[in-house]
Amino acid sequence: MVNRSYARSDRISEQIKRELAELIQSELKDPAVGMLTITEVQVTPDLLHAKIYFTSPTNDPLIMQGLDRSTGYLRAQLSKRMATRGIPQLHFVYDTSIDEGMKISQLIKDALPPQ
Repeated sequence: MVNRSYARSDRISEQIKRELAELIQSELKDPAVGMLTITEVQVTPDLLHAKIYFTSPTNDPLIMQGLDRSTGYLRAQLSKRMATRGIPQLHFVYDTSIDEGMKISQLIKDALPPQ
């Protein structure tokens, strides 16, 4: 038996990811929100909250402030684009996994004997 709520939250997560990426790139006018990449969206099973993980080459704290300021606008635009009853609250989180992966790669490289 397929867990339908899991599949639905996955579909909504993917749609939010696509729509937010487009909105941030094309419509968001906040200069603090520069180049960023949405790496993952996790929606709670009740569809009330969504964690949006993002990364940026600059890791500038102003990006988070700009995203927090833009949350209302982004939710309003998502409600126009998505055919769901409600839009989850958006919670932006800086994704450190890429930075951590680069640190681990450097540690491994440093531990290997020189060639």
